[in-house]
Amino acid sequence: MKKEIYITDYNCVTPLGFNVETNWNALLEGQTGVALHKIIKDQNAFYASMIDSEKLNKEFSENFKNQDFTRLEKMLLLSLKPLMERHHITAETAFILSTTKGNISLLKNQTALPESVYLSTLAKKIADFFGFKSKAIVVSNACVSGVMAIAVAKNMIRAGKYKDAFVIAGDELSEFVISGFNSFQAIGTGPCKPYDKNRNGINIGEAAAAVYITSAPSENEKFRFKVLGDSAINDANHISGPSRTGDGLYESIRNAMTEAQVSAEQIDFISAHGTATLYNDEMEAIAFNRMKLQNAPLNSIKGYYGHCLGASGLLESIISMEGALHNMLIPSKNFEETGVSQPLNIIQANRPAAVRYILKTASGFGGCNAAIVLEKC
Repeated sequence: MKKEIYITDYNCVTPLGFNVETNWNALLEGQTGVALHKIIKDQNAFYASMIDSEKLNKEFSENFKNQDFTRLEKMLLLSLKPLMERHHITAETAFILSTTKGNISLLKNQTALPESVYLSTLAKKIADFFGFKSKAIVVSNACVSGVMAIAVAKNMIRAGKYKDAFVIAGDELSEFVISGFNSFQAIGTGPCKPYDKNRNGINIGEAAAAVYITSAPSENEKFRFKVLGDSAINDANHISGPSRTGDGLYESIRNAMTEAQVSAEQIDFISAHGTATLYNDEMEAIAFNRMKLQNAPLNSIKGYYGHCLGASGLLESIISMEGALHNMLIPSKNFEETGVSQPLNIIQANRPAAVRYILKTASGFGGCNAAIVLEKC
């Protein structure tokens, strides 16, 4: 019999708040973190979702004495601290960091690579601060990193490598990231509109998120979500463009649902990637229809948070679980008229719903795709 793996705790730090409760209440009210921000000198402002640095520094000062941390490190530490106060670390506890760029801002105006820009150094710094005894693990696979980090934790615990794990994810807005996406004209001219006929690109966002995963939940846990299945498939379609036929995403979903032993009819909610680019949203619609999931309620929360890169999959999983706990599905913000060729059941208003099975998907550069199935216990 396979060992059962559970998510029993989580937290997040975003432009909408520094804990899950604040974020959830903001989402219920339809609030968004996406706004115009001046990010690159001598260029126009971009629509993006950015944490207020003054509020971030104030919150960090109230929780930590040592101030010798980068902006991203502060986000990561704040997201993880509440979980560390509720759960114990042993030599068999894993620490997993999901990020795509890490401390990329440290490269500005540098002629040599600072040590802190290495992802392994970032992971070790956060792990050492909280006293983790195992070697820190980094999951950095484009925009599927957050979803894959959950899968890595689940599979390592099931294999007996660890007994539990803290998974943390984070990325921040930077000139480097904005310039990169802007160079191939992927950034939207307004707030992003996933799956909408008038969508024209993404909004970049920033966030940090953390979850606690275990095979032996204590009796006083407030909730439990079982990680039933996972899969990650790379269709190697293109360095930046998604497969037109959705092959990798389709295979990822199929494998995850097969492992979970859950049918398309049983999926109560899909938390999709939904970047609001022309080809990504179309590819997802094709893949979901190939899996007969076109009737499952679906949303993208990129309209609230923007695309948070390596943090997106973990943050979106947390919001999905919170919605299931509240028996509430939130709308895919800014969606008005279908702009994909295949039918999807896109949520357009706050909708009460009994949610047991959640499908979370993600796709990214290089043809990478990932999916996990969660069950509310």
